[in-house]
Amino acid sequence: MAQQLFFHDQQTFLQQLEQLLKNGVPSEQLEVRTPYPLSEVETLLGQTPSKLPLFALGGALAGFGGGFLLAALTSLDWPVITGGKPIVAVPAFLLIGYLMTILVGALASFAGFLILARLPQVDALIEEQDFDSRFIITIADEVAPCTTPN
Repeated sequence: MAQQLFFHDQQTFLQQLEQLLKNGVPSEQLEVRTPYPLSEVETLLGQTPSKLPLFALGGALAGFGGGFLLAALTSLDWPVITGGKPIVAVPAFLLIGYLMTILVGALASFAGFLILARLPQVDALIEEQDFDSRFIITIADEVAPCTTPN
C-alpha cells in the first residue's frame, strides 16, 4: 500500500518534497495533491508540457480538411451550374472549413482532455479526507520514504 505524508503548511511540504527527490525517489513514483496550484511543485517534479495542444491541432486540421472536402465533393456530386460560376467555389467552402475547424477542434480537445486525464476512472476515487486544506505526498509501494514528518 502506498504511504501518504500530510502537511498543513506549504513550506514544510516543499522542503519534504525536495528532500524526497534528493534522496533518489523518482518523481514518477510520487503523487502530489495540494489545495491550490503550486508552480514550485511542477518545477521540482519536472513535469513535461501538456500534449493537449496536439489534440486540438489535429482536430482543427482534420475539421478544416473534412469540412472543405464535404462541401467540395457534395458540390461535385450534385452540381448546380448557374451563370458560368465554378462548381467548386473556394471562398464559400472556406467558411464551411472554418466552422468545421472550430467544431472538430473543440471536440478533439475535449476528447484529448479525457484521455490525458484518464477519465472516467471510477476505481481510483479520492477519499473525502483528501479534500481539505492539507498538502499530501503519496509515495508508491516500491520506495520507502526518507523521513515521516508530524
